[in-house]
Amino acid sequence: MDWSPVFISMKTASLSIFITFFLGIFAAWGVVSIRSQVWKNICDGILTLPLVLPPTVAGFFLLYLFGVKRPIGQFFIDYFSIKIAFSWGATVIAAVTMSFPLMYRSARGAFEQVDPNLTAAARTLGMGEWAIFWKVLFANAIPGVVSGGVLAFARGLGEFGATAMIAGNIAGKTRTLPMAVYSEVAAGNMDTAYSYVLVIVVIAFISVVLMNVAAYRAGGHGHGY
Repeated sequence: MDWSPVFISMKTASLSIFITFFLGIFAAWGVVSIRSQVWKNICDGILTLPLVLPPTVAGFFLLYLFGVKRPIGQFFIDYFSIKIAFSWGATVIAAVTMSFPLMYRSARGAFEQVDPNLTAAARTLGMGEWAIFWKVLFANAIPGVVSGGVLAFARGLGEFGATAMIAGNIAGKTRTLPMAVYSEVAAGNMDTAYSYVLVIVVIAFISVVLMNVAAYRAGGHGHGY
């Protein structure tokens, strides 16, 4: 069995969850802070859109933006000599795009469940908004935020459709585990496909268990372990 899809998937999922985690919590904070319900709904719809779009459609938009003759893609080629489409970086972009809504919505739900009186009390004590975010809002929303990280990591690990559109299925370069499963099944190599499927299931299961333990401890139940 070729192990390169395993390494590519782990690199992609690890970097994408790092990016998605911070993008998601700050986007959620921004939307929660909007006072106008109309603008809040509009922003929420835009940020959630990749979750409801077919992955191939989301991948089409990414390809339109990052293709070699498209605005952003051409900019990176002209000024940095970096080709984004059909590169490893494209697998990260696809994973971030498709996993971001899960992180964002989980973080937003967690922030909205924090008692507003806590943030109000913090303001009366003279705390700045940045300090309130980290010490009050984020601190009380950690279990929900970590749960969002679980979903986002799993989504990034299993991303297929958008990856196929913008990154392709290049062996040793952009062939992630889901792409490897597809390739082996298409080639009739079912034994190898079973092996890749088993690896995905094991990685996903271990990740969920470890992150749920972290969320449990963050929620103040650390003495149970």
